[in-house]
Amino acid sequence: MSYSEPARTAGGAAGGPVGGTAHHREAADRPLSVRPISAAEHLAFVRAQRSVSFLQTPAWGRVKTEWRSESLGWYDGRRLVGAGLVLHRPVPRLERYTLAYLPEGPVIDWTGELDTWLDPLAARLRAHGAFAIRLGPPVRTHTWSAEQVKEGIADPGTGRLTDLPGGPADPVGAQVTGGLRDAGWLPQSPEDGFGVGHPQFKYELPLTGRTEDDLFKGMNQLWRRNIRKAAREGVEVTVGTDLKAFHDLYVHTAGRDRFTPRPLHYFETMFAALAAEDPGRIRLYLARHRGDLVAAAVLVRVGAHACYSYGASATEKREVRGSNACQWAMIRDSLAAGCDVYDLRGITPTLDAGDPHAGLVRFKAGTGGRAVRYAGEWDLPLRPMVYRAFDLYMKRRGR
Repeated sequence: MSYSEPARTAGGAAGGPVGGTAHHREAADRPLSVRPISAAEHLAFVRAQRSVSFLQTPAWGRVKTEWRSESLGWYDGRRLVGAGLVLHRPVPRLERYTLAYLPEGPVIDWTGELDTWLDPLAARLRAHGAFAIRLGPPVRTHTWSAEQVKEGIADPGTGRLTDLPGGPADPVGAQVTGGLRDAGWLPQSPEDGFGVGHPQFKYELPLTGRTEDDLFKGMNQLWRRNIRKAAREGVEVTVGTDLKAFHDLYVHTAGRDRFTPRPLHYFETMFAALAAEDPGRIRLYLARHRGDLVAAAVLVRVGAHACYSYGASATEKREVRGSNACQWAMIRDSLAAGCDVYDLRGITPTLDAGDPHAGLVRFKAGTGGRAVRYAGEWDLPLRPMVYRAFDLYMKRRGR
């Protein structure tokens, strides 16, 4: 089928899990429909799932103030069976058209027939002015254990995670990426795993069925030693509200590590929006040593998915290991909250010891857990000429 024209609404079965909750289709040959839903309806759907990315909550649309947002729902008859937060970005000088972006979403049954879910989405968005859709299926394609990552870093002949021998590819991930490619979607994730959107490679610490003692023993020797040292040095980690103190340390970290920091008002908006949606959604962890703030981190949780979102650390007093203490506090709290996974977010796939990004991989791998490759982000041009103009514009400005 051609997505450059109004897409048909496909039928077909779409049973199976949606974000961890089963939605059995009552009529296998009845097509799904896509239409707007309220923030309250969207939030109720999110709360019914085992795990959803915080980027697919209604509140995230209120954080991304530079985008126009809407919540869309998939209906099987009168029953809501899927949901997605869509962020709309206008084309420069062609404001009537938008890029429709669903970060780490939508929340649908990715094990089902993709056309059943994505055809009505494409039809609806094109009819309302989208020139392209960008989405990031929340499905894994490959995983590597901490031990494999460690061996890869130690081996001069291994430059990337993808050079490592691994187990079989995840069948759902393979089905999704193959199906998207066959339907004309264009992969957007670059080789280093970071691009215009969210990282394709992440590091995750599984929590299901484990105790604090299991998790501590699963860390490498350096992490265990650093956590113990922070405790001996008297580092205290608390959950607080002092965003200004966090932001000052974050700006300091950005200058040292050479990245562009977000302004304070972004974090103020983020905390206000997410906390208003759910009081337990977002928490600020502050690690202090004898009154001095030595590390800070932001934890976001939706259902059983806990996510380390932002971090900062002081250059002085690094020897008291405040960052390790912060991480350990967040891991323990995520476990106590019944989470399935502690998500340390993005890494690059490099294992080259000479690459500055390898240090981040090594730090996160020290927790135990696994490196994960996701399906990445994909674009579907709905108006090819406008899409090409937008792509050229983004390349000229370095995205």
